[in-house]
Amino acid sequence: MKISEIRELTNEDLNNKIAEAKKELLNLRFSKASGNLEKQARIKELRKQVARMKTVLREREI
Repeated sequence: MKISEIRELTNEDLNNKIAEAKKELLNLRFSKASGNLEKQARIKELRKQVARMKTVLREREI
């Protein structure tokens, strides 16, 4: 998801997306611990995506 797409979302949508991404991140971490994870780059990608969404929310607060 690009930053321009993130900026188009409402605050409520952003909070929902963040929650979904964090759930997926948790599942990926469990998969990694058990050795079943195929795409390890997905973890890094999700972490960056969450950070982008939180940054946009913070910009709106200010």
